[in-house]
Amino acid sequence: MKSPLLSLPGAVPAEGVDEGVAAHYGDLFREQRALADGTGFVDLSHRGVLTVTGDDRLSWLHLLLTQHVSDLPTGQATEALILSANGHIEHALYLVDDGTTVWAHVEPGSQEALIAYLESMKFFYRVEVADRTADTALVHLPAGSIAQAPDSAVVRETPYGRDLFLPREELEAFADRAGPPAGILAHEALRVEQHRPRLGFETDHRTIPHELGWIGTAVHLQKGCYRGQETVARVQNLGKPPRRLVFLHLDGSEVHLPPNGAEIRLADDGPDGRKIGFITTSARHHELGPVALALVKRNVPVDARLMAEETAAAQETVVEP
Repeated sequence: MKSPLLSLPGAVPAEGVDEGVAAHYGDLFREQRALADGTGFVDLSHRGVLTVTGDDRLSWLHLLLTQHVSDLPTGQATEALILSANGHIEHALYLVDDGTTVWAHVEPGSQEALIAYLESMKFFYRVEVADRTADTALVHLPAGSIAQAPDSAVVRETPYGRDLFLPREELEAFADRAGPPAGILAHEALRVEQHRPRLGFETDHRTIPHELGWIGTAVHLQKGCYRGQETVARVQNLGKPPRRLVFLHLDGSEVHLPPNGAEIRLADDGPDGRKIGFITTSARHHELGPVALALVKRNVPVDARLMAEETAAAQETVVEP
């Protein structure tokens, strides 16, 4: 969905999966600094929004999700995954229950497939699933923001800020009083700094939760059965994941950032060395310079010097080997 905020001064449209909102509004680093200081907002109105209502909503979702939500307190934010039968990540949901309804936002365009799966699992449970993307816009307020959330908004508060589920017709009026807008590139740069994975960026068709550090935040290890739990339990109890998420400081002398999917090799092996991983998200950070998240093989030494295509990279551990 194309956001009306693309008409704001300086707005440059984002591309790819984030098409429909602004990549930036003319000054990427200023926008990052504003968010880091707790001011402004990010238009995330392209993201999918769905709701689950009904008396059985929490107990039913508890059976399907990786997170323990059967007793989720009203207003408490959480996140959860849906896995394949083999334990690979298929969906990531960012949830809050307002007392009568579970609200969730998901990756742009993924809500239709997710809702189709949820509908197929309703059976006799008293639940209703609805796609609310057309009438609800997601807006992010950074941590420390003192902006007032409208009474009409459902608020999901996290350590990284507040997600507002806002009636779409109120988006422009909210933007007028919420402070300077920041684009998705600023939001993504801070996400990389915070080592937070994103579905479709840090994941591929074979990613399991352990590789990205989603155990604990999105996967509860003491809850009951759900699809893919066998893989989660086996890796947790008997083994190690085949890959691990790392944070990279990239050589700042390079003009171009290595793109998502750029192959990573050991610097000592040279350009003809074997591939040991790939870039998942790269960004220009207002303080740290060029940075990235990447997936590498678990046995890559934590102090090894890396090359992302032609760009030298120093790694920080996110997921322990």
